[in-house]
Amino acid sequence: MHILPQLRKLERKYRDFLVVIGVHSSKFPNEKETDNVRSAILRYGIEHPVINDRDFALWQRYGVRAWPTLMFVDPEGRVIGKHEGEFDISQFDELVGDMGLQFDRDGRLNKKPLPYQLEAERAIERPLSFPGKIEADETTGRLFIADSGHNRVLITDLTGLVLDIIGSGEAGSADGSLDSASFNHPQGMAVDDHSVYVADAENHNIRLIDLAERTVSTIAGTGEQALYRHKGGDLLQHPLNSPYDLALEGGRLFIAMAGFHQLWMLDLAGNEIAPYAGDGAEDIADGPRLSAKLAQPYGIVTDGNRLYFADSETSSIRSVGFGDDAAVETLVGTGLFDFGDRDGPFSKAILQHVQAVAVGNKRKLYAADTYNHKIKMLDLTQRTINTLAGTGQRGIEDGPVASASFNEPAGIAILGNRLYVADTNNHAIRVIDLAEETVATLEIRGL
Repeated sequence: MHILPQLRKLERKYRDFLVVIGVHSSKFPNEKETDNVRSAILRYGIEHPVINDRDFALWQRYGVRAWPTLMFVDPEGRVIGKHEGEFDISQFDELVGDMGLQFDRDGRLNKKPLPYQLEAERAIERPLSFPGKIEADETTGRLFIADSGHNRVLITDLTGLVLDIIGSGEAGSADGSLDSASFNHPQGMAVDDHSVYVADAENHNIRLIDLAERTVSTIAGTGEQALYRHKGGDLLQHPLNSPYDLALEGGRLFIAMAGFHQLWMLDLAGNEIAPYAGDGAEDIADGPRLSAKLAQPYGIVTDGNRLYFADSETSSIRSVGFGDDAAVETLVGTGLFDFGDRDGPFSKAILQHVQAVAVGNKRKLYAADTYNHKIKMLDLTQRTINTLAGTGQRGIEDGPVASASFNEPAGIAILGNRLYVADTNNHAIRVIDLAEETVATLEIRGL
């Protein structure tokens, strides 16, 4: 995901001779399904052919060892280079340009365009496009929906009536009025009165929507992806790395910084941003907050006493307290390659790439078990987890929670006795009535 924007710059700049082919060798079982790969291609705006290497045949043939890996192939089909991990685009820009000039001088380039149709050209226009996260504001009875595929934020009432559209719809990072500002696949939000903070994931920054002044401004990040971990500092001078979700507590904004494998903290009264939990190594290890190890946290929430977060790459739900001596504790999850679908005691339960968590009443947590297409409930007193809704099969069936179906839900919020779910690959908002134990699809009206 992190190298896709960099690759996009190269393939557009050198479209006359550079061919990019994606090889999708999946870690999780859910990612092996071609329909899910197709959805990911649309969600991330991929503009090149992608092979579903579900059995790791090409992975093994090319001797790949890590995600991501780039293989360079010359016009005769010979492998002439290999790079593992993320990269500095300036170095690759020069390398690709030089190779193109050399092959062109040698008369080895075939500049005839390759015929293929983008998945985006077959996509259907919908009111929502891959909604990533959702936030509910109890005070005003409003929903805030990250309409990520449309690069905007929607504000609706609880019936789905659109009250405001924030963002032009074009991918960009422009500040300004609500209708002229632009986002790039916005994700998690935190609401405080007239202020809405947004994790603008692919812009790698934090945005502030001021509903009173009706403006959007950038409050953290440079707009460029950080290539290396750093200690933070001045809000607008240090690059961030895929901020995915936000939680607000005591004048501090806590950030699920997926690209750094850390949680970060932004002091709203100051001018600095810094890591709060995680040493930056990708793994699962508990302990003092800044020496613990996390793995792509995608969702974060607080009950006022602790932060709870979905640590996606380890399919785990973890927590950390507030204060210098706080420690990270894992509730569910054991390792980078331990995933599945098993309810029961925390110590035995297994999830699959969980991406969101919400705090309920009576020491309950609710989690979007994304790749299992389910919503799970965690009892913090009994230390057990059980399926609340979803059959585990991809679908969009409403009705009783046991027979309802979802498709990669990635956002969840609670208001009263209702859960609001961003059902990402269904391009829908679903409503779970906890009292009636039913699921319904919210009709978005007024767009």
